[in-house]
Amino acid sequence: MNLLLAEVAQATQRLAAAGVPSPRFDAEELAAFVHGVKRGELHHVKDADFDARYWEAVARREAREPLQHITGRAFFRYLELQVGPGVFVPRPETESVVDWAIQAVRAMDVVEPLIVDLCTGSGAIALAMAQEVPRSRVHAVELSEDALRWTRKNAEGSRVTVHQGDALTALPELDGQVDLVISNPPYIPLTEWEYVAPEARDHDPEMALF
Repeated sequence: MNLLLAEVAQATQRLAAAGVPSPRFDAEELAAFVHGVKRGELHHVKDADFDARYWEAVARREAREPLQHITGRAFFRYLELQVGPGVFVPRPETESVVDWAIQAVRAMDVVEPLIVDLCTGSGAIALAMAQEVPRSRVHAVELSEDALRWTRKNAEGSRVTVHQGDALTALPELDGQVDLVISNPPYIPLTEWEYVAPEARDHDPEMALF
């Protein structure tokens, strides 16, 4: 075992003690990020190349800062998205919403479906739809200026058109033309605040959660 893997084992124990839900994965992901390699390549990192900044990253995760805020990236289906403070970190379970949406669009048998993603946040759903439904026309709507900065970063160079607006009133010019509206809106009652994981409660925007 090289030095880095030994340090990863110690980091895993620390993260587990802190209540991190996936301590081994997070310890490895942080090691890969700090050392500029893939998780499967950690054993190739020479002892002399060990970067002590790894423990700074581990300490941040130990304090329950989201993994994605530390690395600046979130993976969603086939996408790697830029994320950070001010935007909701996309969750793996939302990928099933995209699965449903793709099947719904295919069942319509529309050549160039018009799709609108409301409360888009990082743009994860909109970008996934644009990527996986090749001839679709996708619009993404976000109200928060902080989140919108991340939306625009992620949508740069894509076929997604980004708008700032309220989900209830956005895009009146498209009334009656849209084939599919999709959204992952705020869904947690304020009464449940104390039961929400600290990664979300303390770091995701309240507007996106409650």
